[in-house]
Amino acid sequence: MSKERLDKILSHAGFGSRQDVKSLMHSGAVTINGTVVTDPASKADSLNDAITVDGNELALRKFVYIMMNKPQNYVSASKDGLHSTVFDLLDDSCHTPYLEEHLHIIGRLDIDTEGLLLFTTDGELTHMITSPKTHRSKTYLVRLRDAVGTVLQTEYTDRCRAGIHIPPEGNEAEADCKPAELVWHTGGKSGSAECELTIYEGKYHEVKRIFAVLGNEVVFLKRLSIGTLALDPLLAAGEYRELTDEEICRLKQ
Repeated sequence: MSKERLDKILSHAGFGSRQDVKSLMHSGAVTINGTVVTDPASKADSLNDAITVDGNELALRKFVYIMMNKPQNYVSASKDGLHSTVFDLLDDSCHTPYLEEHLHIIGRLDIDTEGLLLFTTDGELTHMITSPKTHRSKTYLVRLRDAVGTVLQTEYTDRCRAGIHIPPEGNEAEADCKPAELVWHTGGKSGSAECELTIYEGKYHEVKRIFAVLGNEVVFLKRLSIGTLALDPLLAAGEYRELTDEEICRLKQ
């Protein structure tokens, strides 16, 4: 990584404005590789140089990867004039100047949809997951308004596997959905109103539009996985954690 001005690095790391950092450096509190540095214009490699403030080494990272169990009633955006956003659920450590500028969501979930939501500063990974060319799978838990009997379940499953044509909605054009996989949960005598749908694209309201074409209505929707990465069952709604190295590797495969 190329070197950057030290005052910029420290400001992005949460040590205040450039003026705050200037005062901090003039106090002799900042070192680079063991040498006290007082000039804010000094440059450093934030990934390879050892930068300390008051004797504490900074753990500066270019890439951040976060998994959240998104709750309902939160918008998948950084700002919204009417509703709380998923970024409001992140603590202060995720609101440094650098992360405010670079942390973003990989794909979005509707305000009434729950489940797996990913945040990252890695634009290459975002492109890899969201590009239609990669056909990355996304699996959702679906609860329907009407229970579906076994015969009709087979029809739903076959139609999803063949690919369903969905009509336009709002400003979104009609479209042919790619083949999807439908697995039904066990139900009672009247059938089941709960299933899991795996899709391989991300059209606007795709899951809801598919079931509307099938003559039913989605009343609850939760994303369970993206590719081989599943939502951590220990995360309550609104909770989040950083991905492990193994999970990051799986996302990049």
